[in-house]
Amino acid sequence: MAHVAESKKKVVKEFTDLIKQYPIIASVNMENLPAAQLQNMRKTLKDKVVLKMTKRRLMKLALDQIKDKPGIDKLKEELKGMPALLFTKENPFSLYKTIKKNKSPAPAKAGQIAPNDIIVPAGPTSFSPGPVISELGALGIKTGVEAGKVAVKEDSVVAKEGDVISHELAGMLTRLGIIPMEIGLDIVAVYEGGTIYLKNVLDIDEEQFISDMEKAAQWAFNLAVETAYPSKETIGLLAVKAFSQGKSLALESGFMADAVVEEMLAKAHRQMLGLKSVAKIQ
Repeated sequence: MAHVAESKKKVVKEFTDLIKQYPIIASVNMENLPAAQLQNMRKTLKDKVVLKMTKRRLMKLALDQIKDKPGIDKLKEELKGMPALLFTKENPFSLYKTIKKNKSPAPAKAGQIAPNDIIVPAGPTSFSPGPVISELGALGIKTGVEAGKVAVKEDSVVAKEGDVISHELAGMLTRLGIIPMEIGLDIVAVYEGGTIYLKNVLDIDEEQFISDMEKAAQWAFNLAVETAYPSKETIGLLAVKAFSQGKSLALESGFMADAVVEEMLAKAHRQMLGLKSVAKIQ
């Protein structure tokens, strides 16, 4: 028993040393990860990360011993499934993106844990009306019949993240052609500088993010122009706008200035011609 205890101490020390050495520590769920894919992932990330796995209790002991990283103990709550700790100096968001790219889709199996909310989308199916309607109803899926086929009436969440997938649900998802699982490393949470980032924060839609940033920049520019806030981006347009408004004011009030003299003479000429026409002067 003494030998076992000593080996456990060595494991805990190895983990504490790694936690102290690396600024970014991630909790990773390795459940249902085939050995071949794990090896491929290790090759892909070998120069970027250190991936270590041991008993959950020993990882918690290691995290408890760290005093110079505020909030690191909260990572204990994120040791899910078959947990491992990943140590890196990579940006958490780029790390998540790299790992996500190396995942592959897989059908759901009974007993698996839903990695995210699983949704059956509204729309037609290939099923003919029959017992399948009650089978779908038992899973909380509202259906109807359209053009002789069963149709799902509205998007239906059939499993929440963390739920155990039943045999009935796994079979129905396969029949519907829905492949909700992913094979690969599953980052649960990442610690950096006192903050725990959950995967729903790390999983960024880059195209949507860029679009949102472009919209925000355009809205900020429009607001600055409307409120006449001067900056290097708006000063040119504000100067043009001010000149145009000043010119219009001068023309309306009859104020003579170099910038409006031609327009005022042209306006006076038009007024003279109008008066001449009204007075019927030849």
